[in-house]
Amino acid sequence: MWLTNITWAARIWALPFLTVLAPSERYYEQTGRQHKKITDWARQMIFQLRRWLPQRALVVVADYSYAALEFLHACQTMVNPVTIITRLRLDAALYEPAPPQAGKVGRPRKKGKRLPTLQAVLDGSQTEWQSVQVNWYDGQRRRMAITSQTAVWYHSGIPPVPIRWVLIRDPQEEYETIALLSTSLESDPLQIANWFVQRWQVEVTFEGVRAHLGVETQRQWSDKAIDRTTPILLGLFSWVTLAAHLLAERAQLSVRQAAWYAKERPTFSDALSAVRQQLWFPATVFSMSTPEPDMVKIPRPLFDRLVDAVCYST
Repeated sequence: MWLTNITWAARIWALPFLTVLAPSERYYEQTGRQHKKITDWARQMIFQLRRWLPQRALVVVADYSYAALEFLHACQTMVNPVTIITRLRLDAALYEPAPPQAGKVGRPRKKGKRLPTLQAVLDGSQTEWQSVQVNWYDGQRRRMAITSQTAVWYHSGIPPVPIRWVLIRDPQEEYETIALLSTSLESDPLQIANWFVQRWQVEVTFEGVRAHLGVETQRQWSDKAIDRTTPILLGLFSWVTLAAHLLAERAQLSVRQAAWYAKERPTFSDALSAVRQQLWFPATVFSMSTPEPDMVKIPRPLFDRLVDAVCYST
Protein backbone atom coordinates (compact mmCIF):
# COMPACT_ATOMS: atom_id res chain seq x y z
CA MET A 1 0.00 0.00 0.00
CA TRP A 2 1.10 3.54 -0.72
CA LEU A 3 1.04 5.80 2.35
CA THR A 4 0.06 9.27 1.16
CA ASN A 5 -1.57 12.39 2.54
CA ILE A 6 -5.19 12.80 1.43
CA THR A 7 -5.83 16.53 1.60
CA TRP A 8 -9.62 16.42 1.86
CA ALA A 9 -9.41 13.84 4.68
CA ALA A 10 -6.54 15.72 6.39
CA ARG A 11 -4.67 12.53 7.23
CA ILE A 12 -2.55 9.73 5.81
CA TRP A 13 -4.33 6.95 3.90
CA ALA A 14 -2.93 3.60 2.77
CA LEU A 15 -3.85 2.95 -0.87
CA PRO A 16 -3.37 -0.63 -2.19
CA PHE A 17 -1.57 -0.83 -5.55
CA LEU A 18 0.12 -4.28 -5.69
CA THR A 19 -0.91 -7.67 -4.33
CA VAL A 20 0.55 -11.16 -4.47
CA LEU A 21 -0.95 -14.48 -3.45
CA ALA A 22 1.20 -15.85 -0.60
CA PRO A 23 -0.02 -19.34 0.41
CA SER A 24 0.58 -20.52 3.95
CA GLU A 25 3.16 -23.10 5.01
CA ARG A 26 0.36 -25.65 5.53
CA TYR A 27 -0.71 -25.21 1.90
CA TYR A 28 2.80 -26.00 0.66
CA GLU A 29 2.96 -29.08 2.88
CA GLN A 30 -0.31 -30.37 1.42
CA THR A 31 0.89 -29.86 -2.15
CA GLY A 32 4.35 -31.27 -1.52
CA ARG A 33 6.11 -28.06 -2.54
CA GLN A 34 8.85 -26.09 -0.84
CA HIS A 35 7.52 -23.28 1.32
CA LYS A 36 8.16 -19.73 0.11
CA LYS A 37 8.47 -17.41 3.08
CA ILE A 38 6.58 -14.14 3.28
CA THR A 39 9.88 -12.25 3.32
CA ASP A 40 10.71 -13.82 -0.06
CA TRP A 41 7.39 -12.58 -1.45
CA ALA A 42 8.10 -9.12 0.00
CA ARG A 43 11.57 -9.04 -1.57
CA GLN A 44 10.08 -9.96 -4.95
CA MET A 45 7.46 -7.19 -4.66
CA ILE A 46 10.07 -4.59 -3.67
CA PHE A 47 12.30 -5.57 -6.59
CA GLN A 48 9.30 -5.19 -8.92
CA LEU A 49 8.49 -1.78 -7.47
CA ARG A 50 12.11 -0.70 -7.91
CA ARG A 51 11.93 -1.67 -11.59
CA TRP A 52 8.81 0.46 -11.97
CA LEU A 53 10.38 3.40 -10.13
CA PRO A 54 14.13 3.13 -10.72
CA GLN A 55 15.06 6.65 -9.55
CA ARG A 56 12.49 7.38 -6.87
CA ALA A 57 13.47 7.19 -3.20
CA LEU A 58 11.46 4.34 -1.66
CA VAL A 59 10.79 3.85 2.05
CA VAL A 60 9.08 0.59 3.01
CA VAL A 61 7.47 0.45 6.47
CA ALA A 62 6.75 -3.09 7.62
CA ASP A 63 5.78 -4.91 10.79
CA TYR A 64 7.93 -7.18 12.96
CA SER A 65 7.71 -10.13 10.54
CA TYR A 66 10.09 -8.40 8.14
CA ALA A 67 12.89 -7.81 10.65
CA ALA A 68 14.94 -10.52 8.91
CA LEU A 69 18.61 -10.05 8.07
CA GLU A 70 18.46 -11.83 4.70
CA PHE A 71 15.52 -9.69 3.60
CA LEU A 72 17.14 -6.45 4.79
CA HIS A 73 20.45 -7.36 3.13
CA ALA A 74 18.73 -8.07 -0.20
CA CYS A 75 17.03 -4.66 -0.17
CA GLN A 76 20.36 -2.95 0.52
CA THR A 77 22.43 -4.71 -2.14
CA MET A 78 20.31 -3.74 -5.15
CA VAL A 79 21.55 -1.03 -7.52
CA ASN A 80 19.37 1.64 -5.90
CA PRO A 81 18.77 0.52 -2.30
CA VAL A 82 15.34 0.69 -0.68
CA THR A 83 15.03 1.92 2.89
CA ILE A 84 13.31 -0.57 5.20
CA ILE A 85 11.81 0.50 8.54
CA THR A 86 10.54 -2.15 10.92
CA ARG A 87 10.56 -3.16 14.57
CA LEU A 88 13.66 -4.58 16.23
CA ARG A 89 14.07 -6.99 19.12
CA LEU A 90 15.42 -5.53 22.33
CA ASP A 91 17.91 -8.41 22.57
CA ALA A 92 19.21 -8.18 18.98
CA ALA A 93 22.96 -8.75 18.59
CA LEU A 94 24.41 -5.36 17.66
CA TYR A 95 28.06 -4.62 16.89
CA GLU A 96 30.33 -1.78 15.95
CA PRO A 97 31.39 -1.57 12.28
CA ALA A 98 34.24 -3.86 11.30
CA PRO A 99 37.66 -2.22 11.74
CA PRO A 100 39.95 -1.83 8.71
CA GLN A 101 41.88 -4.96 7.83
CA ALA A 102 45.44 -4.75 9.21
CA GLY A 103 47.02 -7.08 6.66
CA LYS A 104 46.19 -8.95 3.48
CA VAL A 105 46.14 -12.38 5.11
CA GLY A 106 42.79 -13.92 6.01
CA ARG A 107 39.22 -12.89 5.42
CA PRO A 108 38.09 -9.36 6.34
CA ARG A 109 36.09 -9.04 9.53
CA LYS A 110 32.33 -8.60 9.25
CA LYS A 111 31.76 -6.87 12.58
CA GLY A 112 33.53 -5.03 15.33
CA LYS A 113 33.11 -4.96 19.10
CA ARG A 114 29.84 -6.20 20.61
CA LEU A 115 27.54 -3.37 21.69
CA PRO A 116 25.07 -3.40 24.60
CA THR A 117 21.61 -4.67 23.75
CA LEU A 118 18.76 -2.22 23.37
CA GLN A 119 17.32 -3.57 26.62
CA ALA A 120 20.53 -2.54 28.37
CA VAL A 121 20.34 0.90 26.70
CA LEU A 122 16.73 1.23 27.87
CA ASP A 123 17.60 0.30 31.46
CA GLY A 124 20.88 2.24 31.57
CA SER A 125 21.05 5.36 33.71
CA GLN A 126 23.59 6.99 31.36
CA THR A 127 21.34 6.89 28.30
CA GLU A 128 20.60 10.33 26.90
CA TRP A 129 16.98 10.78 25.84
CA GLN A 130 15.60 13.53 23.61
CA SER A 131 12.09 14.88 24.14
CA VAL A 132 10.17 15.16 20.84
CA GLN A 133 6.63 15.49 19.51
CA VAL A 134 5.60 12.38 17.56
CA ASN A 135 2.58 12.16 15.24
CA TRP A 136 0.75 9.49 17.20
CA TYR A 137 -1.90 6.94 16.25
CA ASP A 138 -4.95 8.99 17.24
CA GLY A 139 -3.99 11.82 14.90
CA GLN A 140 -2.62 13.91 17.76
CA ARG A 141 0.97 14.86 18.55
CA ARG A 142 2.32 13.08 21.61
CA ARG A 143 5.34 13.95 23.72
CA MET A 144 7.79 11.02 23.63
CA ALA A 145 11.44 10.41 24.48
CA ILE A 146 13.73 8.90 21.85
CA THR A 147 17.36 7.90 21.55
CA SER A 148 19.17 6.58 18.49
CA GLN A 149 22.52 5.28 17.28
CA THR A 150 23.98 3.36 14.34
CA ALA A 151 25.19 -0.22 14.58
CA VAL A 152 25.75 -3.42 12.64
CA TRP A 153 23.15 -6.16 13.11
CA TYR A 154 24.80 -9.53 12.65
CA HIS A 155 23.98 -13.22 13.06
CA SER A 156 26.31 -16.09 12.32
CA GLY A 157 26.05 -17.32 8.74
CA ILE A 158 24.06 -14.29 7.53
CA PRO A 159 25.51 -11.13 5.93
CA PRO A 160 25.71 -8.19 8.38
CA VAL A 161 23.39 -5.21 7.88
CA PRO A 162 24.25 -1.64 8.98
CA ILE A 163 21.22 -0.09 10.65
CA ARG A 164 20.10 2.94 12.62
CA TRP A 165 18.13 1.87 15.68
CA VAL A 166 15.63 4.08 17.48
CA LEU A 167 14.15 3.60 20.96
CA ILE A 168 10.83 5.36 21.60
CA ARG A 169 9.78 5.62 25.26
CA ASP A 170 6.60 7.09 26.70
CA PRO A 171 7.46 9.29 29.73
CA GLN A 172 3.90 8.80 31.00
CA GLU A 173 4.26 5.00 30.68
CA GLU A 174 0.94 4.62 28.91
CA TYR A 175 2.54 2.86 25.91
CA GLU A 176 5.26 0.22 25.86
CA THR A 177 8.70 1.11 24.57
CA ILE A 178 9.16 0.56 20.83
CA ALA A 179 12.46 -0.36 19.19
CA LEU A 180 12.76 0.42 15.48
CA LEU A 181 15.42 -0.03 12.83
CA SER A 182 16.11 1.77 9.58
CA THR A 183 18.47 0.53 6.89
CA SER A 184 19.21 4.17 6.05
CA LEU A 185 21.84 5.40 8.48
CA GLU A 186 21.20 9.04 7.50
CA SER A 187 17.48 8.99 8.36
CA ASP A 188 16.38 11.34 11.13
CA PRO A 189 15.21 9.39 14.24
CA LEU A 190 12.05 11.47 14.57
CA GLN A 191 11.23 10.91 10.89
CA ILE A 192 11.71 7.16 11.39
CA ALA A 193 9.23 7.23 14.27
CA ASN A 194 6.68 9.22 12.26
CA TRP A 195 7.06 6.89 9.28
CA PHE A 196 6.42 3.83 11.45
CA VAL A 197 3.31 5.33 13.05
CA GLN A 198 1.88 5.94 9.57
CA ARG A 199 1.85 2.18 9.00
CA TRP A 200 -1.25 1.93 11.22
CA GLN A 201 -3.28 3.24 8.27
CA VAL A 202 -2.78 -0.14 6.62
CA GLU A 203 -5.06 -1.64 9.27
CA VAL A 204 -7.57 1.17 8.69
CA THR A 205 -7.66 0.30 4.99
CA PHE A 206 -8.27 -3.37 5.77
CA GLU A 207 -11.17 -2.39 8.01
CA GLY A 208 -12.56 -0.10 5.31
CA VAL A 209 -12.57 -2.76 2.59
CA ARG A 210 -14.18 -5.23 5.00
CA ALA A 211 -16.93 -2.83 6.07
CA HIS A 212 -17.75 -1.18 2.73
CA LEU A 213 -16.43 -3.32 -0.15
CA GLY A 214 -17.16 -6.85 1.05
CA VAL A 215 -13.65 -8.27 1.42
CA GLU A 216 -13.67 -11.60 3.34
CA THR A 217 -17.44 -11.95 2.78
CA GLN A 218 -17.43 -13.01 -0.87
CA ARG A 219 -19.91 -15.71 -1.86
CA GLN A 220 -18.17 -17.23 -4.86
CA TRP A 221 -18.27 -21.00 -5.27
CA SER A 222 -14.61 -21.26 -6.26
CA ASP A 223 -11.57 -20.45 -4.13
CA LYS A 224 -9.85 -19.13 -7.25
CA ALA A 225 -12.70 -16.67 -7.75
CA ILE A 226 -12.13 -15.36 -4.23
CA ASP A 227 -8.40 -15.10 -4.94
CA ARG A 228 -9.20 -13.00 -8.00
CA THR A 229 -11.84 -10.83 -6.33
CA THR A 230 -9.86 -9.81 -3.25
CA PRO A 231 -7.11 -7.88 -5.14
CA ILE A 232 -9.78 -6.19 -7.26
CA LEU A 233 -11.67 -5.00 -4.18
CA LEU A 234 -8.44 -3.72 -2.63
CA GLY A 235 -7.69 -1.86 -5.85
CA LEU A 236 -11.24 -0.50 -5.82
CA PHE A 237 -10.45 1.20 -2.50
CA SER A 238 -7.65 3.15 -4.19
CA TRP A 239 -9.77 3.92 -7.27
CA VAL A 240 -12.64 5.29 -5.16
CA THR A 241 -10.17 7.43 -3.19
CA LEU A 242 -8.69 8.92 -6.37
CA ALA A 243 -12.15 9.52 -7.86
CA ALA A 244 -13.24 11.24 -4.64
CA HIS A 245 -10.14 13.43 -4.88
CA LEU A 246 -11.41 14.76 -8.21
CA LEU A 247 -14.84 15.36 -6.70
CA ALA A 248 -13.28 17.23 -3.77
CA GLU A 249 -11.51 19.55 -6.21
CA ARG A 250 -14.92 20.35 -7.71
CA ALA A 251 -16.50 20.83 -4.25
CA GLN A 252 -18.74 17.80 -4.86
CA LEU A 253 -17.60 15.76 -1.85
CA SER A 254 -19.94 16.27 1.09
CA VAL A 255 -19.82 15.01 4.67
CA ARG A 256 -22.82 13.00 5.87
CA GLN A 257 -23.38 13.24 9.64
CA ALA A 258 -25.80 11.89 12.19
CA ALA A 259 -26.93 13.12 15.59
CA TRP A 260 -24.74 10.48 17.28
CA TYR A 261 -21.76 10.80 14.91
CA ALA A 262 -20.32 14.24 14.23
CA LYS A 263 -17.33 14.53 11.90
CA GLU A 264 -15.59 17.43 10.22
CA ARG A 265 -13.78 15.59 7.41
CA PRO A 266 -15.01 13.08 4.82
CA THR A 267 -14.38 9.40 5.50
CA PHE A 268 -14.18 6.53 3.03
CA SER A 269 -17.93 5.95 3.33
CA ASP A 270 -18.51 9.56 2.21
CA ALA A 271 -16.07 9.09 -0.67
CA LEU A 272 -17.78 5.87 -1.75
CA SER A 273 -21.22 7.49 -1.61
CA ALA A 274 -20.11 10.49 -3.65
CA VAL A 275 -18.61 8.24 -6.33
CA ARG A 276 -21.81 6.20 -6.43
CA GLN A 277 -23.83 9.34 -6.99
CA GLN A 278 -21.66 10.23 -9.96
CA LEU A 279 -21.97 6.73 -11.45
CA TRP A 280 -25.69 6.51 -10.83
CA PHE A 281 -26.55 10.08 -11.86
CA PRO A 282 -30.11 9.89 -13.23
CA ALA A 283 -29.45 12.18 -16.19
CA THR A 284 -26.90 9.75 -17.63
CA VAL A 285 -27.90 6.31 -16.41
CA PHE A 286 -31.63 6.42 -15.77
CA SER A 287 -32.64 8.99 -18.38
CA MET A 288 -35.83 8.50 -20.40
CA SER A 289 -36.07 8.70 -24.17
CA THR A 290 -37.30 12.33 -24.11
CA PRO A 291 -36.52 15.23 -21.75
CA GLU A 292 -40.22 15.62 -20.80
CA PRO A 293 -41.89 12.24 -20.86
CA ASP A 294 -45.67 12.11 -20.72
CA MET A 295 -45.71 9.40 -18.05
CA VAL A 296 -43.71 9.79 -14.83
CA LYS A 297 -43.98 6.71 -12.61
CA ILE A 298 -41.84 8.18 -9.83
CA PRO A 299 -41.71 11.95 -9.20
CA ARG A 300 -38.21 13.32 -9.71
CA PRO A 301 -37.72 14.63 -6.11
CA LEU A 302 -38.70 11.23 -4.70
CA PHE A 303 -36.47 9.43 -7.18
CA ASP A 304 -33.49 11.61 -6.24
CA ARG A 305 -34.08 10.94 -2.54
CA LEU A 306 -34.17 7.17 -3.17
CA VAL A 307 -30.93 7.28 -5.14
CA ASP A 308 -29.29 9.35 -2.41
CA ALA A 309 -30.39 6.86 0.26
CA VAL A 310 -28.99 3.92 -1.71
CA CYS A 311 -25.69 5.71 -2.29
CA TYR A 312 -25.15 6.08 1.46
CA SER A 313 -26.30 2.58 2.36
CA THR A 314 -23.70 0.08 3.53
